[in-house]
Amino acid sequence: MFSILDYVLFAIGAVLLVIWILLFLIGKKDAGLFDVLEEKEYPLKEIYFVGYAAVNLLHYQYKSKNDRKLRKEISVLYGEKYADYYLRVIYAQKITMAFTLAVLAFALYGIADTVAMTFVFLLFAGTAYYYYGTATSQKILARSEEMMRDFSNVVSKLALLTNAGMIMKEAWEKVAYTGESTIYLEMQKVVEEMNNGISETEAIFRFGNRCILPEIKKFASTIIQGIEKGNSELTVMLRAQSSEVWNLKKQNVRRQGEKAASKLMIPLMMMFVGILIMVIVPIFTNLGV
Repeated sequence: MFSILDYVLFAIGAVLLVIWILLFLIGKKDAGLFDVLEEKEYPLKEIYFVGYAAVNLLHYQYKSKNDRKLRKEISVLYGEKYADYYLRVIYAQKITMAFTLAVLAFALYGIADTVAMTFVFLLFAGTAYYYYGTATSQKILARSEEMMRDFSNVVSKLALLTNAGMIMKEAWEKVAYTGESTIYLEMQKVVEEMNNGISETEAIFRFGNRCILPEIKKFASTIIQGIEKGNSELTVMLRAQSSEVWNLKKQNVRRQGEKAASKLMIPLMMMFVGILIMVIVPIFTNLGV
């Protein structure tokens, strides 16, 4: 016999499944919008149109404070031109994943007949919604950390080349193609922009804005000031900047070391507790005997 709880959960599951199927049928015409996405970065992209259909039916305008922040982060990763597209992709992704897991949660109740499994999958659904909604911020953080790792080398190379008498435009182009990490790719964009007719100072200013880090923005401003004042002034500025950046890198390395040490404390504490249990339990067992 089924209990009242069984009927309630079956009813909720049936309603969610019907809504999912309707969204699937309504949104299928927009499936092609997600073909360009990479499978590794956007798993199950083939059904993102389910979440996309839900957002469209709700007539969501993407104008909240969080949306403005998210659009700015997307512009850094993919360019302002594609910000609106990826904003919609993120909403479609997180709603599709969360809703699909919620439907599976109630389907599993019918199979396993346990509320615990349903609760676990609903927890997964909430986690998926949060994770895919904040994934862009995590990408920005990883990107920033990568750029800071190479930043000191970039400044040093530019200082060395300008000190040897090379003009900034030539030095920038030479350094830009000495690596393939994020900061070098951003520098290569500057070279492309200058070759397409954008002024040197404007291209470097855009570089600073794309990189978003205060240290790199300051670096870009220093170069622009140096270009305006002349190559001799620029060389002095870059040498000073190089010294400052290396000190900054030492501080970052020290902070990363402290962070790594604090993370190691967790497994050490777990091992310590495990050893205590292994020692104490036999002692109390013997005392009981």
